[in-house]
Amino acid sequence: MDVAIAGGHGQIALRLERLLRARGDTVRALIRNPDHAADVSAAGAQAVVCDLEAPGTDVAAAIAGADAVVFAAGAGPGSGAERKRTMDYEGAVRLIEAARQTGIQRYVMVSAIGADDPQAAAEPVFRAYLEAKKAADEAVRASGLAYTIVRPGRLTNDPGNGRIATIIQTATSNEIPRDDVAATLAAVLAEPRTAGLTFTLLSGTVPIAEAIAALADRS
Repeated sequence: MDVAIAGGHGQIALRLERLLRARGDTVRALIRNPDHAADVSAAGAQAVVCDLEAPGTDVAAAIAGADAVVFAAGAGPGSGAERKRTMDYEGAVRLIEAARQTGIQRYVMVSAIGADDPQAAAEPVFRAYLEAKKAADEAVRASGLAYTIVRPGRLTNDPGNGRIATIIQTATSNEIPRDDVAATLAAVLAEPRTAGLTFTLLSGTVPIAEAIAALADRS
């Protein structure tokens, strides 16, 4: 499989790139800063400079020929409400449009827990982030693409243990290690029956492969 990852220098993306290359996939990492090319190359991905926020960027050319795209980009900590909109929503939409333009059907979205109810967030910038994520999720659902929306809880750098929960009632924490998010994304890409699904992702007790197979069986 040929996978293009938007936000290719992010912490989840770098982990995902290593996993995909280890199983023999071809990976391109869409990056904004050319200085990040060495890092993504070390992770086994081809660096493609593609700024999703810059006017005139040919996103379609950056992903042409891929079998699937992953939106793992984000404005990141310290950014304001406006950039949450331009990156977390508008960037996702530009990737949707490019996928449709190039005939790529598979689209995996890294969203966020709480995106269904942004107004529940008390902090204004975090609320803007969730609003952008909600709008992006709605856009990909309406796109006609074979999407999967993954909504992780609070991200940590703890070592992953390969066990997750996809419903809050069975979770052991409101957190999830980035290792386990990346491994779940890899499992989703390998299971086409997850297309059309939206699910929460938290630390739990079920092995990732088993959890994803259970979701696919119910789809």
